[in-house]
Amino acid sequence: MARSVRLDAVLIQAVIAGALSFAHLHDLAEAAHQSGWKAWAYPVSVDLLMVAAWRRLRTARRDRAAWTWFVIALTASLGANVATAGLLDLHHVPAWLRILVAGWPALAFLGGTLLAHAPSITAPAPEPEPQPAPVIDRPETPDPAPAPEITAPDPAPALPKAAPAVPPALVDHARKIATEHRTRTGSAIDTATLRVRLGVPEDLAGAIVAQLA
Repeated sequence: MARSVRLDAVLIQAVIAGALSFAHLHDLAEAAHQSGWKAWAYPVSVDLLMVAAWRRLRTARRDRAAWTWFVIALTASLGANVATAGLLDLHHVPAWLRILVAGWPALAFLGGTLLAHAPSITAPAPEPEPQPAPVIDRPETPDPAPAPEITAPDPAPALPKAAPAVPPALVDHARKIATEHRTRTGSAIDTATLRVRLGVPEDLAGAIVAQLA
């Protein structure tokens, strides 16, 4: 069975508007001394630049470059429509308009190149929300028995210090000092005095006093 074609009023309107704009651009280019195939290439260039900018805007609404080239192409199309509506003498086109028409190919090439090679702007993907960790039921384990207290052993009693060995010569010298002290003071010399007189440690002085007794 043949497939029926459904005519859309919007599509018909778009085809008619595009054909009229195409014809106006062709007439303006031909009036600016762009004859032959070049006059037909101008409307194709304007429409393709507008379509490329619009496709760019569909993916990046905030792309300023796409908006700029879309406005430029739209201005060129509207300008041709207005100029060919009887407001301009197509037999005597002004020099500035011929300059604009002659410079349009370079401008359209620049816009198409920038639109084709501009990086696409995409919104960053939302970060996934952290999922709560699953709760794993673990079997209850009995509390461990308390460890026995470990007491430190009592320190061993300190051993008495051994008396230092006293050289005999030092004992003889100490005896002379003790005799001189008894003669001068009338009393036996004590450990502190002997330690000072001999210049020896206290334990050594006590050992010498013990031998002098």
